Amino acid sequence: MKKPVIGVTPSHEPGSDGINLRFSYLDAVAAAGGVPLVFPMKMEVEDILCLASLCDGFLFTGGPDVHPFRYGQDTHEKCGNVSLSRDSFELALLKIAMEQKKPILGICRGIQLINIGLGGDLYQDLPSQYTSEFPIAHHQPFYYTAFSHQVDIVPGTRLSQLAKGASSVPVNSMHHQGIRRVAPSLKVSAYSRDHLVEAVEMPDYPYLLAVQWHPEFLWQQEDTSRMLFSSLVQACLH
Repeated sequence: MKKPVIGVTPSHEPGSDGINLRFSYLDAVAAAGGVPLVFPMKMEVEDILCLASLCDGFLFTGGPDVHPFRYGQDTHEKCGNVSLSRDSFELALLKIAMEQKKPILGICRGIQLINIGLGGDLYQDLPSQYTSEFPIAHHQPFYYTAFSHQVDIVPGTRLSQLAKGASSVPVNSMHHQGIRRVAPSLKVSAYSRDHLVEAVEMPDYPYLLAVQWHPEFLWQQEDTSRMLFSSLVQACLH
């Protein structure tokens, strides 16, 4: 059986002008039955189209902040570093992937990038902009193979199906930004206990699902995280 090719976006370091990517993403895609293809960063739209045509689906990975001008905000004093090259590349790739109706999975920065690309915006710094009675560790103090908090899953969503109807699942967490206003075409499929958006999906699209946590560190021990990669690969076969 032909294995689907999954285009994977790397991170970009503006200072060194190099790209990098943790093997955990590639291992998770390969274990799910896909063949990961890491994209080069600096590409013209015509070249993105060429490489995208070789892919059956796409994984938008974690990384640094998206520049706030991309969602109409001035820069907050707690905003982190950005890569203008990566912002441009991923927004162009998202548009092309959606025009081709190919499956899309977003992780951490990926959920934020997708939300921005479809018209939503972000909290630029959760510790200073988002408060709750019990401050959940959205940037956990221990390594990412350990869980940080629970997310509550919205019934009737694709994520709920992947979680086999579970009302909540444990996740890790390593982000200081998060979705503020959800893009009009997206539906929230999970919240943290402090009601921050943790997962979104697009009901009127063949397969688009994005999560705020990092399942590439959890797929070997947690079923829903494993199913995120499996379902992406399976969607590419249909």
